[in-house]
Amino acid sequence: MQRGMTGRFESTAVGGERVQAFVPAPLPPQPPIEMHPGRQRLLENALLACGRLDAVTALLPDPDLFLYAYVRREAVLSSQIEGTQSSLSDLLLFELEEAPGAPFDDVVEVSNYVAALEHGIACLAEGFPLSNRLIRETHARLLSRGRGANKQPGEFRTSQNWIGGTRPGNAQFVPPPPQEVEACMAALERFLHDPAAPGALVKAAMAHLQFETIHPFLDGNGRVGRLLIALLLHHDGVLRQPLLYLSLYFKQNRSEYYRLLDSVRTTGDWESWLDFFLEGVVHTATGAVDTAHRLLAMFENDAERIQGLGRAAANGLRVFDALRRRPVAGIDHLARRTGIAYPTAARAVDALVGLGVLRELTGRQRGRVFAYDGYLAILNEGAQPLP
Repeated sequence: MQRGMTGRFESTAVGGERVQAFVPAPLPPQPPIEMHPGRQRLLENALLACGRLDAVTALLPDPDLFLYAYVRREAVLSSQIEGTQSSLSDLLLFELEEAPGAPFDDVVEVSNYVAALEHGIACLAEGFPLSNRLIRETHARLLSRGRGANKQPGEFRTSQNWIGGTRPGNAQFVPPPPQEVEACMAALERFLHDPAAPGALVKAAMAHLQFETIHPFLDGNGRVGRLLIALLLHHDGVLRQPLLYLSLYFKQNRSEYYRLLDSVRTTGDWESWLDFFLEGVVHTATGAVDTAHRLLAMFENDAERIQGLGRAAANGLRVFDALRRRPVAGIDHLARRTGIAYPTAARAVDALVGLGVLRELTGRQRGRVFAYDGYLAILNEGAQPLP
């Protein structure tokens, strides 16, 4: 539906020139989104896909294991959209205090994203509402170190920003003036908790786009906006674990993603954006279910192979269990996690290398680091840095 422009322009001065900043109208859109039979079926399919993801994670022997891996995969993917070159292996090496292969600042940004997302998850688990306060807190953690640390972490901006172009005057998009940000975000917060708001998936689609239009921070808006989707679906009970992350879908379809964001602002075509978003939910949730099944099958197969080690099997399985939880580790870390002596852990690791389950990463004789290759290969699908 072509509703026309979904907000108003306000003239503002920035960088010595006057520009037209866009102030979005509060949600929900008027008239309401058209839910014709095809779109209703798409919404039902998206909810079913989320239900299957929720069911498969409930069957996992340790759902936190899957959450640990998926949070880090999402951190890598969401940060890549913003231009970082860090891989999942780089992040896991950094968490071991090893030197990653990517630029240090890139890996710090990804590590910050993990901290921001885990903070949001923990706060929701403790009963905190999804609010502007929580959004600011996650942003503070996102920009706590490295690039962006001087961009008002945890604070809504007090100066004008813009998107694209070399200066405000030729920008692709100019978000609301700073004096409008608080009011825009307050309206978004009211929408998130409005009993009359649409269901969680439609609400998440609207809230993400509205947040990106407001662009309330000087830096980190894209990452926080993508993080908001996962937290909202968890907060509203669609998923018991926040395991639906659309960054890979947005990354693979980024031209269409940006085109649709702009189309909503200029023409009011929320329906095309919602269709795109719901198709992403179906694709992503279905892929996550497949990933969970493949990981479980691989774990079972590798455990059976380790059981064939004879007397070494017991310690091999203990080390293997630790590597399922943290797929990159040194022998000292594995010894501490399993409670077995360092020489015993080293022999178990060598046995797993012999089976082809583990691979040594550093080429060093001392302080070696090992990776559970099959696990990383599955998680790395689609997570290669953008060209």
